[in-house]
Amino acid sequence: MRTVDAAGLSIGDDHPPRIMGVLNVSDESPYKPSVFDDPTEAAAYVDDELIGEGADIVDIGLESANKKFEVLSAEGELERLDTALSVIDHVSGDAVFSIETRYHEVAEAALSGGFDMVNDICGFADPEMPRVCEEFDAAVAKMASPPDLTRPGAIEDVDDIYDALELNGFTDKTILDPAFGGWSEEKTLADDRETFHRLREFRGYGYPILVSINRKNFLRDVAGRSTEDALPVSLAATSMAVERGAHVIRTHDVKETRDAALIGHEFKRRRVRDPGDISVEELDVTTTGDGMRHLDRIGGPRDAAAESVRRVFELEGLSQSDRDALTAAASDAGALLAGGETGALLIGSPAALGRIPTLLGDEPSPALDGALELILENVQ
Repeated sequence: MRTVDAAGLSIGDDHPPRIMGVLNVSDESPYKPSVFDDPTEAAAYVDDELIGEGADIVDIGLESANKKFEVLSAEGELERLDTALSVIDHVSGDAVFSIETRYHEVAEAALSGGFDMVNDICGFADPEMPRVCEEFDAAVAKMASPPDLTRPGAIEDVDDIYDALELNGFTDKTILDPAFGGWSEEKTLADDRETFHRLREFRGYGYPILVSINRKNFLRDVAGRSTEDALPVSLAATSMAVERGAHVIRTHDVKETRDAALIGHEFKRRRVRDPGDISVEELDVTTTGDGMRHLDRIGGPRDAAAESVRRVFELEGLSQSDRDALTAAASDAGALLAGGETGALLIGSPAALGRIPTLLGDEPSPALDGALELILENVQ
């Protein structure tokens, strides 16, 4: 996993989670406490409510990306950029300033005017965006989106996120955003839940991950909360996201989100590194999908993904004959059945566990057959 330097702020596994606070200079933006059109008032908000509460990055939006509104042209965004530039001139606190845009012209003007970073909500749908970011040596958050500047984040299937993130490549300072939220009519709450469940897979690209999950519908739906009452579910998800490998959390609730992110960071899996000539990193691979993404990244064989994970299942109620048969079949399959007085642990990769039914020989008992069927439904 590479570390990205965003104007001196290190983002990656070896550093604390970074908090991205939000400021909008667009009247149509839905979260009114973060919307300002007066630079002095906006700067005070940034100093007090964002940087003062622990934001490392301040992301300034020029327009609402809500699909209900008309998309501003590059010229329309540029007209609002002067306000954003005036805001950062008035801020006294220290933070990395990010411009949220989809247009390379706006990114170039913002970076020339004092911004440090770009948050591209259309994920390089403008093919000139990576060139501009590279010329300014700027970090860029790349949100998964179709190749269409009018449809930010409108991915219709979770598996399509991977192709979208690869659109027009990566810069050395890319940060990946899998695009949580209702960016299109086709995208469902179930899609967001699946994306969150599979968050570790995005680590396979080797770039830091940004998540924007603050008070999102897919979290509110779980607890039946309104936007106003959704802070607790956002904080729970923030800790989980950091534990699963997220590096930047975009939020309107800076102080509380920072605390939740630090808890996730404290208890996340520690990866082994060797500072010597040969680099060693323990990958956080929990599914074959995780393994496949890492194999794709290094150009390795995809069929090795099924051997990259070890799963452990506890079985109780095995008869002695079932235990004997399963012990032999597991050994032949490259798995292990470790028996004890009250039960047994079946340990193996998805590939090894998948071989067991064909190696059982005689017809297994209905109970053992049902147990193996249940296991194989849950090993991917």
